[in-house]
Amino acid sequence: MAQPHLLFLCTGNAARSVMAGAIASQLVPGARVTTAGTLVLEGQPMSMRTRRALSAIGMNADGHRSRQLRNADLADVDVIVAFAAEHVHYVRRAHPEAAARTATLKRLVRDLPATTGTLAVRLAGLDLANTTLEAWEDVIDPAAGDQFIFNECAEEILDLLRRLAAEVVGDNAG
Repeated sequence: MAQPHLLFLCTGNAARSVMAGAIASQLVPGARVTTAGTLVLEGQPMSMRTRRALSAIGMNADGHRSRQLRNADLADVDVIVAFAAEHVHYVRRAHPEAAARTATLKRLVRDLPATTGTLAVRLAGLDLANTTLEAWEDVIDPAAGDQFIFNECAEEILDLLRRLAAEVVGDNAG
C-alpha cells in the first residue's frame, strides 16, 4: 500500500505544524509529510523555542522555512491535520474541496480508530466537512509561552501522533 501524504496545518507554520511534521517523519516512515500555515510570514525559520522543544524529544526539522497553505498543496494530500478549530474553518472557507479530508489532530486520534477500510474511506465515514468543531480539539498554540510551554506542546503532539500513526498506515488503513 502506498504511504499517505500528510499535511500538518497551524497558524504561522513555526511551531505546532513544524513539530508534527518532524515527529510524523519519524513515526510514519515513507509517508510524505508537508507543513503549512494559515497566516504565514513566508520563508521564516522555526523559532528557537520550537527547535529546542524538538531537540528535547530527539527530533529536528533542520532547514524548515514557513509556508502559506496553497491550492497546489492540496491535490494529492490524503489528510490535512489541523491543530485548532480555526485551522479547519480556514480550510472549509478557503479550500472547501479539501474540507472532507481536514480534521484536528485530536479528533482524528479519537474518531479514526472506530472506522475501517482505506484511509480515504475511513475519512469519508467521519463526514469531516460537516463536523461541528469543539473546544477540546485544540492543541494550544505555544507562541506566547516560554520554553516549558513549547516543550509541553511537543510532548503532547508526540503522544497524539504515536496514537494516530498506526491508524494512518496500520491494518485498518488498507
